[in-house]
Amino acid sequence: MRILVIGSGGREHALAWKLSQEAEVIVAPGNAGIAEDAECVEVRTGDSQGILDLCRSRFVDLVVVGPEDPLVAGLADFLRANGVAVYGPGKDGAQLEASKSFSKDLMIQAGVPTAQFEAFKDATKAKAFAKSLADSGSMPVIKASGNALGKGVVVANTLDEAEEAIDSMMLDREFGEAGSTVVVEERLLGYEFSLLSICSGTDFYSLPVAQDYKRVLDGDRGPNTGGMGAYSPVAAVPTNLVREAEESAVRPMLAHLQSLGIDYRGTLFSGFMVQNGKPICLEYNVRFGDPETQSVMRRLGLGLSTALMAAAVGDPIPPVEVLDNYSVTVVVASGGYPGNYLKGVPILLPEKIPANVKVFHAGTAIKDGVLSSNGGRVLGVSAVGDTLEEATASAYEVCDQIEFEGKHYRRDIAASPV
Repeated sequence: MRILVIGSGGREHALAWKLSQEAEVIVAPGNAGIAEDAECVEVRTGDSQGILDLCRSRFVDLVVVGPEDPLVAGLADFLRANGVAVYGPGKDGAQLEASKSFSKDLMIQAGVPTAQFEAFKDATKAKAFAKSLADSGSMPVIKASGNALGKGVVVANTLDEAEEAIDSMMLDREFGEAGSTVVVEERLLGYEFSLLSICSGTDFYSLPVAQDYKRVLDGDRGPNTGGMGAYSPVAAVPTNLVREAEESAVRPMLAHLQSLGIDYRGTLFSGFMVQNGKPICLEYNVRFGDPETQSVMRRLGLGLSTALMAAAVGDPIPPVEVLDNYSVTVVVASGGYPGNYLKGVPILLPEKIPANVKVFHAGTAIKDGVLSSNGGRVLGVSAVGDTLEEATASAYEVCDQIEFEGKHYRRDIAASPV
């Protein structure tokens, strides 16, 4: 099988690395690190015709779309219309991530348990609802409805913080049009987990659960990011809780999408909060999570390529081999991220990396023959072990040896697992 992976980040590196163990893999456009594990071709993720031409010239059997933007733009629809098997939802299905207000409305229609919410295009009305939540004893969470690369969520601790977030998103347009509509919802208390489900219309198969760390600083402080680390498995999420999450949020949403004429073939990434022992759906994404994917891929044996192809063509999904191990991924970011940061900073990796550690490249490039930073999240150091402690220690040992100016990483990934 020949697979084309679309994207250039750490998630795509992890997918290419795993898929290359059982198929021939091409990545477009890829990055400096991905090129060590698979062939990279300079075709932009937004160049639909260029991607189709590549599929035809290289006789690609399956396209796996990594990031959400090309899905929202309709890449999967375009390729399918031209006879290409694609793993990734069409434009209509991708609205689950492109619009949080749309997604929350569908949750209500499908009967998916979620937080109380309202969507607003008017800042004054948004603030009034935020105040009503605060007055009732629940500090509000403010979310930009559009895609803000994981940074458009503010978990307010005070009403002033909530109002500032609303002004920043709606009036100052911190996230551009993504913040023209905001979702204001009640804050749930508990612990989170991520569930990545491979979907084939109404059939699905869930990969091992993971927990990610969204805040930039230790102790879950500072602004939200695209993700600073992840680990798997999550001890507090046993099989029965996963099944409850699937039956309450995955199956009903896929069925509801079908009723709307949306044949969803791709990853349904469901984010849950466990409150009082019950999984409550916070949000959906329409692609593999980043950095959850890096940790999950380290726990898989064979079978991923077969499962993704089955989903792409609408067949029942065969199970994927899951290894009996633990994985921890620590993101090494540029100084200043998620705010302003430098690019083009030379990176020095350790000469010898242990066999149980894989360094996935997210924001890297070769500049004048030197490996350099090219994004906010630069590397994902992913380690496996027989215990969570072993995997954590191995990941941090390599993180400490990576050298580039301004590097930053959290020191508490998997330190206090739920």
